[in-house]
Amino acid sequence: MTTTPRTSGVQAGRLPPEALAENFQDLHAPLDHHEATVAADRCYFCYDAPCITACPTAIDIPLFIRQIQSGQPDGAAKTIFEQNILGGMCARVCPTETLCEEACVREAAEGKPVEIGRLQRFATDGLMSSGVHPFARADATGKRVAVVGAGPAGLACAHRLAMHGHDVVIFDGRAKPGGLNEYGIASYKSVDDFAQSEVEWLMQIGGITLRSGEGLGAELSLSGLRPEFDAVFLGIGLSGVNALRADGEDRENVSDAVEFIEGLRQTGDLSSLPVGRSVVVIGGGMTAVDAAVQSKLLGADEVTIAYRRGRENMSASRYEQDLATSKGVRLMFNVQPVAVYGNGAVREIEFEYTENTGSGLTGTGETFKLAADQVFKAIGQTLEGAPEGMTLDGNKIAITGAGRTSLAGVWAGGDCAAGGDDLTVTAVAEGRDAAMDIHASLMG
Repeated sequence: MTTTPRTSGVQAGRLPPEALAENFQDLHAPLDHHEATVAADRCYFCYDAPCITACPTAIDIPLFIRQIQSGQPDGAAKTIFEQNILGGMCARVCPTETLCEEACVREAAEGKPVEIGRLQRFATDGLMSSGVHPFARADATGKRVAVVGAGPAGLACAHRLAMHGHDVVIFDGRAKPGGLNEYGIASYKSVDDFAQSEVEWLMQIGGITLRSGEGLGAELSLSGLRPEFDAVFLGIGLSGVNALRADGEDRENVSDAVEFIEGLRQTGDLSSLPVGRSVVVIGGGMTAVDAAVQSKLLGADEVTIAYRRGRENMSASRYEQDLATSKGVRLMFNVQPVAVYGNGAVREIEFEYTENTGSGLTGTGETFKLAADQVFKAIGQTLEGAPEGMTLDGNKIAITGAGRTSLAGVWAGGDCAAGGDDLTVTAVAEGRDAAMDIHASLMG
């Protein structure tokens, strides 16, 4: 990683373009054919493979690895795509270290699992680069389904419905489809505009129309969609941002980590992005790690992740935590923000130490201040604009079965729906399963 001399304040161009290009290159280089064969040879091909159970989309992992081993990478890709049509992106962003690879027998025996994620990428990238779409659309059923939200859940749902012959219209409020795959993950995890390439490849199934710039709210209403379509699927994500509940959090240069990541993902010139000298990210999930690491890669001198609980409670995996520290990010645990200080713009932030007393997290009363000229909030998001008359479970849409909501003919999945982990792979599984339930419902 290239670094730069210290300069004060939030500013752009801390690093020269060539250094930024080096810092933001692909986090994991793809496997070549020989490397993939060697990696595949390590699989035991377990009969009752625990890696399959650990995968939210239940990909037959031993089968696709055996197909790679036997020289059939395209067949391996189809095995993956049958369960997870966004298997290419999931190979890049899935926390495999806490899912399939953690369950791998090799991990238990040797502490070194089969590289399932990289093997999945090898297979899926190969088939996608050939331009071949492995699935054919069934005969048209005459049924029309509206999918609101072009994120992982919506795309997976639309593709599976189109496969079964239904006509699908995807509505999305943003200019580009992809949801968090396009706007919400670290740039070094998905390079070369892969999210858009994946959407274009997925759409080759046919029968799907995309209408951008039409999101649920001012442009679109559920009450207007329901009479027009035979079914509706909501994959609208979580657009609201939780508050710090700290005095002064409205000061300049205190912003949402997701917005920072979005701006970084959409820029064509990394040197135009301003970043502070001393950056503090508040939160303990993958968004916090992505924001912190990318701040460091843009040239910040000091970057700190501050989390109110202990390391073991962080939703970011230990791998992600170690990635952050390897890039020079400091992790602080059991601290919560109390106040943000500065004359207009943030200059320091006050924290209170916390402890878990057994009955909940409480502050100890002991505080300290940390210099900061830029603060990012990564403390979770919430549902905004829930459709009127829809039952909620906490701050998400309540569902039963495979995504059925309290409104007849309306399904939901992904981050906006209650019950699942906020992961791309989980959203894909929920969208796919809702599509199968919609199909069964429409066909009687």
